[in-house]
Amino acid sequence: MLNQLIQCDHGLFHYINGALSNSFFDWFMPAITNQNNWILPLLVLIYWLLFRGEKRGRITFVILIVTVIFIDAVAAQIIKPFIGRIRPSHAMPEMINLLVPRGGQFSFVSNHSANTFGLSVILGYFYPNWKWKVTALAFIIAFSRVYVGVHYPADVFFGALFGYGSAWMILSCWVIIKMKELKKGRGWVWYET
Repeated sequence: MLNQLIQCDHGLFHYINGALSNSFFDWFMPAITNQNNWILPLLVLIYWLLFRGEKRGRITFVILIVTVIFIDAVAAQIIKPFIGRIRPSHAMPEMINLLVPRGGQFSFVSNHSANTFGLSVILGYFYPNWKWKVTALAFIIAFSRVYVGVHYPADVFFGALFGYGSAWMILSCWVIIKMKELKKGRGWVWYET
């Protein structure tokens, strides 16, 4: 059964990485998956949350930082070494359409996928109008990791689940803290107008 799932995962990887290959995606997917291209948009988001977003923005920023640190550390330092799945860019470099540098040795779970889905949950929770936009962006980034040849579909799928679940766990902790603080009459947690 596990071998069949791995074969399906490999087959889907080759379909996305090879059969769907086209000149537009060959330009767009490496651009969207490159972390350096997200520095300016992230700086704008941070500025907006801290200086324009009032109390809601500052609370969102802190919860985003906690979420990304947790997700990134657990995925990179615990899950990847424990599972030990070799990236397709390392396992079969001559058989794939590799559009970016090979990345680290291990691929399961995708940190890109986990972080972006975690980020989308937090932003969607505090800013419901952004929810579909940030979720769509998370899906595109996750897909790009397979397209450029550095992750299998299962890596990004389970990375998305891990990021999604972790973000909701952290939000649940936030809600518990918020309720306790409100019961004590402390208003620092209240951001509604």
